[in-house]
Amino acid sequence: MNVIVDICVVPLGVGVSVSRYVVACQRVLEAAGFEPHLHAYGTTIEGPWDEVFAAIGKCHEHLHELGVPRLSTTLKLGTRTDRKQTIADKVHSVEDKMASE
Repeated sequence: MNVIVDICVVPLGVGVSVSRYVVACQRVLEAAGFEPHLHAYGTTIEGPWDEVFAAIGKCHEHLHELGVPRLSTTLKLGTRTDRKQTIADKVHSVEDKMASE
């Protein structure tokens, strides 16, 4: 089953700036074969359920290896069985509707 996941990993106990850890997690997702879509408050990825969640686990493991003592992660996810839909499909649907108004 494919899933689209919006993930926000927040490193705690490392100070105010966390961009170093965002980069590290992005690299883990890329190495796992995903094309992460970074936005201001997280990252969106899509793919097979087990592979997506394995990559999220690797992000946690890697950030802990970098010395992050605690992580708080928020996930939003969606699956569908009626048809295949990508991140781009969802964005284009809204953009097309906005353009036609």
